[in-house]
Amino acid sequence: MLIVMLYIKNILTLLYNIFLLKIYKLNLVTRMSNYSKYIWFNGKFTDFKNAKIHVLSHCIHYGSAVFEGIKCYNTDKGPAIFKLKEHMERLHESANAFKINIPFDANTLCNAAIELVRKNEVKDCYLRPIAYYGFDTLGVHPKKCPVEVAIATLDWGAYVSKEALIKGAKITISPWRKYKSNAFPSSTKAAGPYLNSMLAVQDAKSRGFDEALLLNEDDSIAEGSGQNIFLIKNNIFYTNDQSSNILLGITRSTLFQLIKDLGYNYEIKSLSQDDLFSADEIFYCGSASEVTPIRQIDNHIVGDGKSGKITLNLQEKYYNIVRGKEEKYYKWLSFIN
Repeated sequence: MLIVMLYIKNILTLLYNIFLLKIYKLNLVTRMSNYSKYIWFNGKFTDFKNAKIHVLSHCIHYGSAVFEGIKCYNTDKGPAIFKLKEHMERLHESANAFKINIPFDANTLCNAAIELVRKNEVKDCYLRPIAYYGFDTLGVHPKKCPVEVAIATLDWGAYVSKEALIKGAKITISPWRKYKSNAFPSSTKAAGPYLNSMLAVQDAKSRGFDEALLLNEDDSIAEGSGQNIFLIKNNIFYTNDQSSNILLGITRSTLFQLIKDLGYNYEIKSLSQDDLFSADEIFYCGSASEVTPIRQIDNHIVGDGKSGKITLNLQEKYYNIVRGKEEKYYKWLSFIN
C-alpha cells in the first residue's frame, strides 16, 4: 500500500511540474505576443502567432540573413525611434554585401517600423528588422530562394544588465578570435557570422562574466560580442576602425559627435592589450548596450573599479538625447505620434 501511495505521489508531482512548465511557456509566449501583437511580415501586418517560415528555408541551414537592432524610447512627445533611417540603410548595405535583394526600400521599412510601434501600442521597445532567404533550394547557392522581410518589436531591457549600466560590467578576453574581414565582411550585421559572437558570449557567461571581448589574430583588440569598445586615457577617447575587423556601429558614430559636444577629443587607431590595460576608463557601446561602463577585465581592475566619471557623463548625455530631452538632436529621432 505504501509503495502504491509513493507511486501515485510521484506521478502527481510529475504532472504538476509539467503543468507549471506549460504555464511558464504560455506566460512567456503571451508576454512576448502582447509586446509584439503584430509583426510586419513581407509588407503586411500579421498576428504574432502567424509570422512563420518553412523549416527548409535557406536562412535556417546557412545563416543567410541580415538584421538590425534598433531602439525606440518613450519621450515627452511620445515614443521615438533613434536613428531609424541609418539602421534601415545599413540593413540594405548588409544585404547588398551578401547579394540579398531586399524587395522594400529603406523608406518603406522606416514607415513600416513606425506604424508597427504605433499598432503594437508600445513606448520603450527594441525593434528587430530581418531580411533572409526563404525556401526554394537546399543548395548553398540560394538560386531562386525568395527574400523575405520581417520587423518585430521586443521588450529587451538592458542588454548586458541594469547593474552594469550603473556599476560597470565584468568582461573577459575570449579564447575565440574575431574572424577576418576577408572571410566575412565585418561591417555587416549578418546572421551566420554571429555564431562567432555566440561562442564568445556563451564562454564568458559560463565563467561568470557579463560579456566577452574578442581579439584579432594579431592579438589586437577587436570588439565585444555585439558592441564596439572605447578607451579613455588622459581625457582622450580611443577606439579602433574597420581594419580591426569591427562593425562600424551607428552608436559608435553617434558618440563621436557627443564626445566633441562634451569638449573632448577622440582618436581612431589600432588598440593593443597594453592600451586596454593602461586605460583610465573603458566602455562598450551599441544600440542594445547603449553606453555600458566596464569596471573589470578578467582579473584586471579598470581605474578605481567603478564606472568612470567621463563615461557616465557621456552615458547621461546619450540618454538625454534618445529620450528627447535635447531638442538640438531631434533630427536623430523619428517620433511615432
